[in-house]
Amino acid sequence: MKTLVDQLSQYADYHRDGRNILTHFVGVPMILWAVVILLSRPAWVLEGSGWVLSPAVLAALAASVYYMLLDTRYGISLAVVLALMLAAGAWLAQQTLSLWLGTGIGLFVVGWIIQFVGHYWEGRKPAFMDDIVGLLIGPLFVLAEMGFALGWRKEVQHAIELRSGPVRHTQQAAL
Repeated sequence: MKTLVDQLSQYADYHRDGRNILTHFVGVPMILWAVVILLSRPAWVLEGSGWVLSPAVLAALAASVYYMLLDTRYGISLAVVLALMLAAGAWLAQQTLSLWLGTGIGLFVVGWIIQFVGHYWEGRKPAFMDDIVGLLIGPLFVLAEMGFALGWRKEVQHAIELRSGPVRHTQQAAL
């Protein structure tokens, strides 16, 4: 299994333009939440426990385990984010079909539009087009980049920049 730095560096190779990274701060959470919403139906209540099981819960559990295997701190943080998204997704899944689908599909489409604008600025295709695991690494990358902006996990940032180079900031990226 690749390490945290291996995965983040491979993803970072496609994300060195500061504007592209900024679009990921918006687009990736929108896409992730959309997937959680859309996978929140069907749902089954586990008899006697009150627990609800859905494809979204299974996917979130699998993703959380993978993230924790890569890095405990990032894994716990992403598990909390996914739990919040699951709660909101479960609520939306109980609403009308049009609200559930409209919200899920709307977030998904707008999130991808934002992503493709960022990759246009980057001048490079999204990472998942070369490695499907990039779809799973996107949320981890966003969390890591947010932490780097706050001065956290400098050792991880340094290791990534040694492999992928520093983020390029332009005047437009600062806007």
